[in-house]
Amino acid sequence: MTAPAIRLLPLTGDIEPAIRRLGWDWAVEDACAAYLAPEALALTEPEAEELLQAADSLYEMMVEAVPDDLPDDFLRQLGIPANLWDAVRHSWNDERHWHLYGRFDLAATPEGPKLVEFNADTATSIPETAVVQWASLMAAGLPENQEQANGLFEGLELQLREWRELNNDLTPSLLLVYLPDSAEDETNCAVLAEAARSAGFSTAHVCPVDAMQVAAQGEDRGVWAEVEPGKWQRFGFVFKLVPWELLAGEEPELTQDLTDLMRSRDLVIANPAYSLIFQSKAMLARLWEVFPHHPLLVEASLTDLSGHHVRKPLFGREGQNLTEMQGAQVQQEQPGDYADQPQVRQQWLPFPADEQGRRYQAGVFWAGEACALSFRRDPGIITNLSEFVPHIINE
Repeated sequence: MTAPAIRLLPLTGDIEPAIRRLGWDWAVEDACAAYLAPEALALTEPEAEELLQAADSLYEMMVEAVPDDLPDDFLRQLGIPANLWDAVRHSWNDERHWHLYGRFDLAATPEGPKLVEFNADTATSIPETAVVQWASLMAAGLPENQEQANGLFEGLELQLREWRELNNDLTPSLLLVYLPDSAEDETNCAVLAEAARSAGFSTAHVCPVDAMQVAAQGEDRGVWAEVEPGKWQRFGFVFKLVPWELLAGEEPELTQDLTDLMRSRDLVIANPAYSLIFQSKAMLARLWEVFPHHPLLVEASLTDLSGHHVRKPLFGREGQNLTEMQGAQVQQEQPGDYADQPQVRQQWLPFPADEQGRRYQAGVFWAGEACALSFRRDPGIITNLSEFVPHIINE
């Protein structure tokens, strides 16, 4: 079988003014200057549908692969910090702790889509997927009825509405927090906040995580933020674009306080702590164990593999410390901050490539169901600075 053909449609319009008007300067400045591709990837409707269906099937497989009682050995094998086990089990066993969204990264191989990994906890690229890629088509003067597989905003709105209704004993006020000094993360939260307002939240306030105040005792018990100068508000819902494992490692007292507040129904947090189960790349090995030789998977293991494969830190992000291996020989390695983590091994995936040798990775957003496509391309390992490629449904 041959690899899927890469068909590119030039986008001649200048999207930069529109992006700047939206306040997303991070997408066009400095290291991200080449982040937005000047072409769209052309897909047929069956090709798009195949990717969406793959994500839906993979989510069902993820859930099925998790043992209901979440034994210690299972959580330990996934690399989940022990001080999060209580929060993970509590959220897994209470449907009010709602998994809002995630992004499956897939390779469109000659044998069909294959799972690369699942960004289940703090997936970004929301504004690029929901808005920027559509704006790219408009800037190029393409017809307004031009199709994309892009229902991300609507999917997020539905998920947020369901989350609010499942927790109708809590005040429908949402605090969205992100790591300080990240304009990109702030913009992702801003899009989610807009979806939350559409979903019926009375308040949706965005701020850095260090501006959030947490009280675990007394009449002020709960999570607070200063919504206006001198005006503080308590929130019943929190969305954190901060990795759970980072909180557990760097802020153990805060992690314990948030767990206590969840257990006492003072608040709910998304994505829930159990999303860390899906986030762990050790789940790639678990899936292969439960569904060996499934057509959506390639071999993955927590022990060494032979042949062409990659090693990935269990909670690595943005392609950091990903190592390409040929047997025991290192072919290339990305630098990063996760070198000390346990690693999973995964068979090398043949990403489709264009005539310039740029490899294309599909990102499929899941928000209750698969709802939107996005793409990244790079001649080497796909990272957070790889080009974002809009797509177009073109028969």
